[in-house]
Formats: sequence, structure tokens, C-alpha cells
Amino acid sequence: MKISREDVLRVAELAYLDLSEDELATYGKQLNEILDYIGKLNELDTANVEPMAQVLTDDQTADATLREDVEKSCHGASELFLQAPDAEPPYFRVPKVIER
Repeated sequence: MKISREDVLRVAELAYLDLSEDELATYGKQLNEILDYIGKLNELDTANVEPMAQVLTDDQTADATLREDVEKSCHGASELFLQAPDAEPPYFRVPKVIER
């Protein structure tokens, strides 16, 4: 599957990017290279490969101890709301930044 110029324009529009003609060509080429690489990966036989739950770095072993996932409360929230210009706990009001 090849990415067309129109596809790149649509993605740029969705991301609110104004791209020059050079950038359109560059990004189109890069996206096509990514899709070509994914196509090569899809050719691999992964039928006997077990799904991974955790990716380990080269210096870690399968019995590596990972940090415990512990829920913590946020003790500074009330102080943050006091510093915010327009806050109504538990929300911060912010100006609209996307207008199209």
C-alpha cells in the first residue's frame, strides 16, 4: 500500500500542520518506507512466538525485579488549584486552543 499525496495532506490536516511541498514529499516518502518495513515484518512466521507481557532490556534477565505498581494519592492538588488562574476543583479551565 502506497501513501498518496492526498493521504499525507489529510493526516497533516488532522494534525493541524501546514506543510510545504518539500515537507509533503519528505513525509510521504518516510510514511511509505515505514509501511514497506511493516510489510516485511508481516512476512515473518510468528506462529510459534509467545506474546510478551514485559519487554526487558539487554542487561535484564527474565527474573529481573520490577518496581511494584502502587497507587498514590496526590497531596499537592489543593495547592495547584490555588495557583491556577481559573480553577474549579477538580478541574482547571484552560483557553480553547484548537479552532478549525
